Formats: sequence, C-alpha cells, structure tokens
Amino acid sequence: MKGFSQVEGLDFDQVFSPIVRFETVCLLLAMVALGGRVAYGLDVRNAYLYGELDEEIYMEQPEGFREPGKEDFVCRLRHALYRLKQAGLTWWRALKQSMEELGFVSLSSDAGVFIKRDGNSFVITIIYVDDAIFCGPNKAFVLAMKEAFMKKWEVQDLGEVTEFLRMQITCDSSKIHLDQCAYLRTVLECCGMQKAKTAATPLLAGYVPKPLEEPTNPERRSRYQTIIGSLLYLMLGTRPDIAFTVTKLVQYAANPSKEHLNKALYICCYLVGTPNYRLMYDGSSGQGLSACTDSDWASDNITRRSQSGYFVKMAKDLLAGHPERKRQLPSPALRQNIWHSLIVAAK
Repeated sequence: MKGFSQVEGLDFDQVFSPIVRFETVCLLLAMVALGGRVAYGLDVRNAYLYGELDEEIYMEQPEGFREPGKEDFVCRLRHALYRLKQAGLTWWRALKQSMEELGFVSLSSDAGVFIKRDGNSFVITIIYVDDAIFCGPNKAFVLAMKEAFMKKWEVQDLGEVTEFLRMQITCDSSKIHLDQCAYLRTVLECCGMQKAKTAATPLLAGYVPKPLEEPTNPERRSRYQTIIGSLLYLMLGTRPDIAFTVTKLVQYAANPSKEHLNKALYICCYLVGTPNYRLMYDGSSGQGLSACTDSDWASDNITRRSQSGYFVKMAKDLLAGHPERKRQLPSPALRQNIWHSLIVAAK
C-alpha cells in the first residue's frame, strides 16, 4: 500500500510522534560543559521498520519480488514501512517501551528526554526520532546504558557526540561549541545568496511589515515559505540573533508580498556576513541560569499590541564574537542543583 493513499480512520488514526525540543538539547549540552560530563551519540538504523502496526494494512508485492503464480496476492504489513503516515508514531511507541524496560523514565515536560537513576548516578538520554545522545556524570554508567540500548536495536555507534540535528558539536577543553555553519551554507546556496552583499543587522531599523491585501503569487509564496522555514530551523538551533526578525516575518508566510520576500532575503545578507557565529557553552565559567526580558508599549502600528522578548543564558551561552557583561558566578552547589533539577522533574 502507498502511504499517500491511506484513509484516515481506516488505515490510521493518530500520527503525532513526540520529538525533543531544540532548547532542551542546548540546555543539556550546557550542563555537560558545566559539569565536565560525557556525551555519546547513537543512530538507530531503519528505525521505522521496528514499529508494530495495530491497523490491518495491505500492500502490493514489490517489483522484482512477486512470487510466480501468485502475482495477484498482496502482503499484510505487521511492521511499519517508511512513508506510512503512522510509521513515526509506531516507532516512538516501540522506542518508549524499550526505554522503560531499561529502567528509564520519560521527562514530563519533554517526551524526548529519558532519565535513569542508580543511587547517586544517573544517565540522561536525548532522542530525536532515530538519533540519540547518552550523557551523565558517571562515564562507566553512561557506557553501560548505551551498550544496553545497542543490544535492543541495530545502531551505529557515533562515539563522543560531534553532530546532532544538523548541529556541529565541538568540544574544546571545558567549552562546547554549537554551530550550523554547513547547513547555513546550504541555505544560502539554495536561495542564491551566497555571494550577496552583507548587511550589518538582520532587519532595517524602523521597518514595519504590512499585510498584503490581494492574493499573492503562488511561486512567491512557495519561495518565501522555503526561505522562512530554513531560517526558522537556524533560529531554533544556534542563531537566536535572528529570532525577532524571523518570527516577525513568518506571520506573513500565508500571503507574502514582494517586500516581505525582500526582507527575508535581507536576513540572508546578514547571515552572509556572520557565517561563523555559534553558541558557546563555557564550563569553566561556572555560570548558571540567567535571564533577561524587556517589553514596549503598543508599538505594533497595525494591531497596537505590545511586544516583549526574553533570553535565557547558561554556561556563558552567547554568540561567538558578541560582547558580554561579566556576572558573579554561582556556587558549585548551585551548579549541581541545576543539573539535578531534571532528575526531580522526572519523578
């Protein structure tokens, strides 16, 4: 059976599958830097094929594998195949069951995080579909849990984690750097902006986007959504410096004007001039959580709504090359409490 021909309510019911949040990944890597923890990566091979189907689904015999004399016979699927609408969900259920059998507990605030405790030792596992990171303070315990996981599934052992969700992870002494430089180059090439003139800021000062009154060109809409979608992925991963601009322009993705498209490309001009910006978590700083917030009053010229913004820092989390004010460092006990807050949340 072809996935696009599936009928809701007959061939599938639910399709949503939880995934870990980018913010959680960055938080845990910052905690790894702060505490000198270890982190190892795994990739599950052919993950969707492990999911067992509850529905009765049939498919034609694949070309080249039809049994002579039974060419009209069909196959009943017991396990999911790629491109089935519920394939991701069935894999998630199988994965969660296997993690529970290993003694892990799913974090209530983020279903993509699993935690196992053994006395004073613990392991935190981050899972995004078929990619996983095992981290914790006790190297032997982390490796033991990783080996136990590898016995349940056919996986590729990636060793110490160097890449996750298209983010490059570089460990330098007590510092961890996260960047999406390779992905950014791909985005700029797809937009045809790799040789564009650079811009000093993500958006021109004083620019106020206005909605387009008439229907937009379908080709323009498609290109605009492609660019904004790629910029959103960069923003969520390692480029919070474009967060305000991207979230502002994404509001017009359904009916963008030529001006909206030009401003989306203007963000690309800014990225051309800042291709090597990255997040840096400095474990030697000992800096715990710090947050800043600000808001204005009715600054939106169209809706007259107020605008607010905030950012949270940890382990001296900043964009490389950006200045930062010095702060008083928290005590070692406070740093340990920050790490164990996830353990408490999993109870």
